[in-house]
Amino acid sequence: MPDAIRHVLFPGRHHLVTAFQVAYLTDLLAGRVRDADGALVTCAPDARVVWALTSATHSGTRRNPVPAHRREAMIEAVTARAGLPSLVVPVADVPPSPRFAHTVLATCEMVLGAALSPHDTVVACSTPQVAAMYAADGFRVATVEQGAPGDPDRPWDVLERMVAGDDAWRTLAHPEAVAFYERYGLDAHVRLVHTDPTVQDDGDLTGTRDYATYTAAFDDASDRKWAQVAPHVRPGRVVDLGCAAGGLLERAARDPRLAESDLYGVDVSRHLVAEAEHRRAQGVFANPNVFFAQRNLLLGPVFPERSVDTTTTIALTHEIASYGDGRADLELLARRIFEHTRPGGVWINSDVLGPGDPERPVDLVLDGDADASARDLSGLPRAEAAAYVAGLSPAARLVQFTQDFPALSGADVKVEWVGRGADRSVARTTLRTAMEYLYTRDYTDSWLSECHERFCDLTGDDWADLLTGVGFELDPGSGPWRNDWLVENRLRVGAALRDPATGEPVDWPDTHVLTVARRPLVPVG
Repeated sequence: MPDAIRHVLFPGRHHLVTAFQVAYLTDLLAGRVRDADGALVTCAPDARVVWALTSATHSGTRRNPVPAHRREAMIEAVTARAGLPSLVVPVADVPPSPRFAHTVLATCEMVLGAALSPHDTVVACSTPQVAAMYAADGFRVATVEQGAPGDPDRPWDVLERMVAGDDAWRTLAHPEAVAFYERYGLDAHVRLVHTDPTVQDDGDLTGTRDYATYTAAFDDASDRKWAQVAPHVRPGRVVDLGCAAGGLLERAARDPRLAESDLYGVDVSRHLVAEAEHRRAQGVFANPNVFFAQRNLLLGPVFPERSVDTTTTIALTHEIASYGDGRADLELLARRIFEHTRPGGVWINSDVLGPGDPERPVDLVLDGDADASARDLSGLPRAEAAAYVAGLSPAARLVQFTQDFPALSGADVKVEWVGRGADRSVARTTLRTAMEYLYTRDYTDSWLSECHERFCDLTGDDWADLLTGVGFELDPGSGPWRNDWLVENRLRVGAALRDPATGEPVDWPDTHVLTVARRPLVPVG
């Protein structure tokens, strides 16, 4: 006869707790449930449910929309109301692995101080693949819901009903879970996460970005970027949209003028916000009032109206245009920032810029031979794709760009090779296309990610029209400028611009824009 059970191990992400689950676990503890082999499960009087809360270090994504501390609190609220003896054990997010069951059991042992063994534990699990892992280790399995026709909805099915606007989720979820969701507005939060068109299931704009390289590059430039924006910052509530890992806010936190300010970093990427939070825990920020949040301002306001003194966006707006709906999303962003800005407050934007005469024909003269075919990089590991692109000459890299950039960014590219040679080749194109290529070509570590991004959607005049159109006034000094260091050290290397008619050099266009947009103290008109 099987031993009396003292623990019911219930692994799962537990984004919702259903009424069926509570009833099933109650019956299981009361000895009214049979295991997968048909044997009745007999539980000891002091038996408890161990809720193994998996993916506890992962949140803000479609896979895990609710953070672990909210899920844990919901389980505690539900089980207290249901009188269901329970313990909650958070389990870190791990990649798919045949040792997943071992990871969960080892975490439970570390947290509870005692091992869960097949002699005193039954596993309640509705996922056959996961249940098989525990069964292989000798554990009895109680199958809960199986997702077969006529079976009760599983928690994820109920959550998807919620996202779809089906109010049946309220009757399928446990009443205390429904109350918890409403108390913290989790239903609206989950809908936002699931319906965000710009973010992938794992919480980022793209799956082809090298985060180590991206963060290092952003940090390296943070001193220069802070020196550029600092004179325009108005103390108070300061928000850095697209904060990455917090490099700019690290400099802001050291500024004596902002010692009494609250500094907020907002980014859509789960990876970058997690790194920023890690840095904060290490004491990187001199100002204790530094806060981070994973949000997408395009989906809804992040801050109340007229509550922000300064908003900064550094190298962000081209990503919004690239991964969203172009200029339409930039106009939406501008309206949202205008709404949350106090009268007299500012939005400081710095980004790469399209040339003022984007359709001007130019000859792009590049080192190397263009007599090559583009390669399909989509199925290659990132490191292998990066090494391949890095090994191409400037001319051959343009050949690769003319395949990848239109396919990934949606931009139209027209390139005519008017000269090919072993040492030098000439491509006739537009100034916009030439600059898109030259802005992109050196970022080989995340080549496919970079080819998603368009840098030249807006000109300086476009930015002025957009900002004044939503109600901002532009401070003196706002407008396009040329980064001559970038020209000499990046754009000009192995490349030149010539006039197709005369062969004369074409001046390098403005490369960046800096706008200081101020909300008027008195409404215009």
